[in-house]
Parts: sequence; C-alpha cells; structure tokens
Amino acid sequence: QVQLVESGGGLVQPGGSLRLSCAASGNIFSDNNMGWFRQAPGKERELVARITGGGVANYGDSVKDRFTISRDNAKNTMYLQMSSLKPEDTAVYLCYLYTGLRHYWGQGTQVTVSS
Repeated sequence: QVQLVESGGGLVQPGGSLRLSCAASGNIFSDNNMGWFRQAPGKERELVARITGGGVANYGDSVKDRFTISRDNAKNTMYLQMSSLKPEDTAVYLCYLYTGLRHYWGQGTQVTVSS
C-alpha cells in the first residue's frame, strides 16, 4: 500500500506564491513517477505537472513558466512551487504516484487565489 499526504495549500492573492508538498509512504520506490492534478468546480481534472524518478518534468500548458515540480527521493517527498498565481489556478490540488501497476492518490489540498 501507498499513502500520499498533501500540504501547503491555502489562500493567496493574485501574483503570489505557494509551495505544495506531497509526502509518500509505504511500498514506494525512488523511480516511481509522480505528479499533480487539479480539480476546479465544474471543470475536468487537469494535469498540472509530472516528474519521473530521474527528475524529468512535464507541465500543463496553463502553468508552464510559472510552476516548478521537484522531488526529494531521500525524503520521499514531491513539491510544487507555484508562482505568479492567478484566480484561475483556484482548485483542489491532488498528488499521485504511479507504481507501474496503478495510481495512488492523496486527499487533495485546496488552493484559492483571490484578492
């Protein structure tokens, strides 16, 4: 089993920054791919960013050049540094880990961008 716990969400003004964390535990390996999706009310779940075990990252078009995904395999933790936040970034952010057989998901953390 794998457990994922997100943290770091909150309320931030437009143009501000937040850093999300996703701590993984259980039967995991450093080469497992991980990533972030987000879910806004009335919208489909959207890929935000993903990162391989080796650190190769991909981003959704709406967050390129504003968000940075990273991971610390020694701490079994993945991060999402979000900058230049916009109101349209408001969503529940969920992290995932893919073992090669299935995806595991965290419970999500709310990010609200509003003045």
